[in-house]
Amino acid sequence: MLYDTIIIGGGVAGYSAAMYGGRLGMKCLVIVKEAGGTIALTDIVENYPGFKRIGGMELAQKIEEHAKEYNPDIVNAEATEIEIKEKMFEVTAGKEKYVGKTIIFATGTRVRKLDVPGEAEYSGKGVSYCALCDGALFRGKVLGVVGGSDSAAKDALVLAEYASKVYIIYRKEKVRAEPVTYRRVEENSKIEIINNTNVLKIEGDGKIITNVVLDRDYNDSKELALGGLFIDVGHVPLSDLAKKIGVATNKKEEIIINRNSETNVPGAFACGDVADTKFKQAITGVAEAVLAVYSAYEYVGTAGSALGQKK
Repeated sequence: MLYDTIIIGGGVAGYSAAMYGGRLGMKCLVIVKEAGGTIALTDIVENYPGFKRIGGMELAQKIEEHAKEYNPDIVNAEATEIEIKEKMFEVTAGKEKYVGKTIIFATGTRVRKLDVPGEAEYSGKGVSYCALCDGALFRGKVLGVVGGSDSAAKDALVLAEYASKVYIIYRKEKVRAEPVTYRRVEENSKIEIINNTNVLKIEGDGKIITNVVLDRDYNDSKELALGGLFIDVGHVPLSDLAKKIGVATNKKEEIIINRNSETNVPGAFACGDVADTKFKQAITGVAEAVLAVYSAYEYVGTAGSALGQKK
């Protein structure tokens, strides 16, 4: 089977590309390692047009369901290899190889580690990277959130529903949350911000985390007792596959795209969190996905040259 486009990624960007590709009459393949993407780990989304308030997983599922109305082929496997052969893109996923006229990278990101002593030892033993997933396991405990983004602030708000106290530990002066999120943090009596501070070490009793070591005193001590630590210090773009065919990335390893979601490699496009767009949101990723698949459509040719039609 020769596809008009192969979309790597099963988040909101990947499935949005599949949906719009279907509308353009393109034969699309979506290779999905993990469905949902980053947005699925978000408790509540309030900035996606058309939904005043919706769960992140629910939004991801709705976009996936919409895409499936156009009958894309879907492979649940990890894409591990990619080659350009005779101007076609050959992708290995699982034990199979798939060939497309174009390729769209919607591979997203993975969580960035803090890389301090004790992090690996206590991962799953009080150290977590997903407040929505694990917050309920820490009822009544004193918790810490490392990070200063809007995401970290939202994590603190989620955790405050379960914890007796939540500290946001941030290396800079002020948490960089959206105004509405920051206001909610300030108004929550359970949340306290420790700014200009880094976590140097995570300590425990061998079974569970007991405290972290800070690089400056807080309440006359560099040790802060915690029953759990949630790390939200950003994400690492999953661009290694794209780089195998010469796709250019920036210093952050994000795929460089133009306004049409085109990369430097003809026929290769990118969208969502893996791309070098400064402002990363579900809505921006979806918009980039539509631009990517439309650019792929133009690259392939006119509507009459597309291999598949909506069933």
